[in-house]
Amino acid sequence: MTTNNQNLHSQKKLKNDEFYTQLPVIENEMNHYVKHFKNKTVLCNCDDPRVSNFTKYFLLNFERLKLKKLMCTCYKSKKIDSFSKYDSDKAVYLEYNGYKKGKKVPDLKDIEIVNLESDGDFRSKECIKILKQADIVCTNPPFSLFREYVSQIIEHKKKFVIIGNQNALTYKEVFKLIKNNEMWLGVSIHSGDREFGISDDYTPTSPSLRIDGNGKKFVKVVGVRWFTNLDYEERYKDLILYERYTKKKYPKYVNYDAIDVGKTKEIPVNYKGKMGVPITFMDKYNPDQFEVIGLGISSSGKEIGVKPYTKEHRKYRKEVQKRGVVDGDLYMITDGKVNVPYARIVIKHKGD
Repeated sequence: MTTNNQNLHSQKKLKNDEFYTQLPVIENEMNHYVKHFKNKTVLCNCDDPRVSNFTKYFLLNFERLKLKKLMCTCYKSKKIDSFSKYDSDKAVYLEYNGYKKGKKVPDLKDIEIVNLESDGDFRSKECIKILKQADIVCTNPPFSLFREYVSQIIEHKKKFVIIGNQNALTYKEVFKLIKNNEMWLGVSIHSGDREFGISDDYTPTSPSLRIDGNGKKFVKVVGVRWFTNLDYEERYKDLILYERYTKKKYPKYVNYDAIDVGKTKEIPVNYKGKMGVPITFMDKYNPDQFEVIGLGISSSGKEIGVKPYTKEHRKYRKEVQKRGVVDGDLYMITDGKVNVPYARIVIKHKGD
């Protein structure tokens, strides 16, 4: 049973990294999966249906997508736990099966929203029971709980389209799915940042804070990506390559038999061995063109993962360079100095 301290810890996480996804961001991604939604039950299980744009999108497009059912749950919306403008100590649940009262566009006031018995945490028994009824899960889970969220939907063998930080690629639980072609990045976000809504009582230190004419707060979040296991045609588009391999341009790692490639566009077309590429390579990854070997591979060949680039990790890298010894990370010797590149995914051309 979850302790009160654990609950409080989770509540703080939910408050600090839940964001309202803007409707155009959702539309731009979901429109690539229309064929997958026919006769399916969709669950948005991190979304207050009274304010969520995920709920709004699927209600407005219920008939166009030919959905069977829409279900939405959220964590209880007291201010200490979340940022919903609805001050309630109850988690809520929405279930929608089609238009009511002859209206072409459903109105939330015509759809019954009921209280859940539990706190609405996606990990609760009550919410897992609802999850089991779903075919496809679409939401913006708390970034700090991304590992747990992905593990749960994979365990229950659900299709999904969810949004998260690109650094989640370096989590060993997530990368294993990427490597095994059980998860991939979505279609519509490949670079830059996206603007998210935030709560009225949450003021970030970010200089990107914006307040619109209605007093609503927005903040830009860098490095967000869609993660999915729904297939789409654009995924199989070859990355056009122009560079050719030379020893001078592509140094080899000291502790692993692979060359370092600083930018995805610089992948050499004629190199047949292993290559370390930035994690942003996954934006262009075609599983028919490349094979993913591993992530942060050490000299022993063991996948060790790559730590997020926190202040502590940057300090670690500086200390490593001073010592001339690298513990785990791929590294090179450049001009007589230890050179530790940023996070790398090791790949090779398919068939080589």
